[in-house]
Amino acid sequence: MYKRFLDLGALLKKKSLLLLGPRQTGKSTLALGLGHGIEYFDLSRTDTFRELSARPELLRQRLSERARIVVIDEAQKLPELFDEVQVLLDRNKNLRVLLTGSSARKLRRSGVNLLPGRIWRKQLFPLVSAELGEARIDARVCRGSLPGIIDAQDFRSELKNYVGLYLEEEIRAEGLTRNVGNFNRFLTTAALGNAEQLNYTNIANDTGIPLNTVKGYFHILYDTLLGYELPPYRKTRTRKAVATPKFYFFDIGVVNELLGRFEVARHGDLFGKAFEHLIFTELKAALEYFDSDRPLSYWRSLSKFEVDFMLGDDIAIEVKGKSVISPRDERSLSALAEELPLKRRIVVCLEPRRRRSEAGHEIVPAEEFLAELWGRGTRGFLAG
Repeated sequence: MYKRFLDLGALLKKKSLLLLGPRQTGKSTLALGLGHGIEYFDLSRTDTFRELSARPELLRQRLSERARIVVIDEAQKLPELFDEVQVLLDRNKNLRVLLTGSSARKLRRSGVNLLPGRIWRKQLFPLVSAELGEARIDARVCRGSLPGIIDAQDFRSELKNYVGLYLEEEIRAEGLTRNVGNFNRFLTTAALGNAEQLNYTNIANDTGIPLNTVKGYFHILYDTLLGYELPPYRKTRTRKAVATPKFYFFDIGVVNELLGRFEVARHGDLFGKAFEHLIFTELKAALEYFDSDRPLSYWRSLSKFEVDFMLGDDIAIEVKGKSVISPRDERSLSALAEELPLKRRIVVCLEPRRRRSEAGHEIVPAEEFLAELWGRGTRGFLAG
């Protein structure tokens, strides 16, 4: 059990919630830990789903007078219940409803009542360093950060089962695509391009899948929160920037399973990409958990300078899986600093101690960077 950074109890004191996140990120565990006065409806149970799909009004009729929180797990399976939730909230201003789900696709496409003004939407990510108590870089670039996998004795089997479960339950059962075999082949090819610029045409050619189908498959990943687009930063003038987004899976361990690799040794290109991916997931989660409106992007010029992450317009972050940072590793940051009045220029790396380079960049060990990101000064960090 890990103490999660997202405090559902505190949030539910203010508002009802729709909590979305990939399978096995811990949504149900968080919900069940809310304490007394909970009425729990698990739509992954066949009997519960069958009864409520036939008679949605049973949701209201079965509540006890002492209920203070209603939890509807896997809410996307039965969008019709959202109308019942609205009735509950309108009749009892002190009642809170927590809806959890692993996919926003069915909710959005079914025209369901998403309770505007009555409910907040939050996202749960795999474990981050603040929840683990330490960065655990070497373990996480191999195993990923899912709660049920990171500490498993046989994490390889757990990852294999996780990917298989997703294909079977999330794709086939939800009817997201008719051809699971094609989608499986697409996933492997997408994993090869993880943390790289998106190239739909190349993926279509490599898999033999039509271009429009490939684009649709990526949208399935976005809707089920298994992948993210990282947009390009395009406000530089002298050095024209690329316009193509990058793609990241939600968890490094899933990428490793799709590619059949489980040993990611330090000081190689493979480690460098996995390390970059790890920092991306931490930044993405921190922005969500702290309700920051700072956009996250990356910058790459047509002349091949590239900075891994931009927070807003004034914080640039380069990630290097190296224990010694040379001036060559800082060239892209220097090029970007010539374009923008950056407040901070950070190289996140494996050096043992923090320092400032001759070019004026902050050379920061990964553990220190993550401690600052999640520490008391986090809001200030994200605010620049």
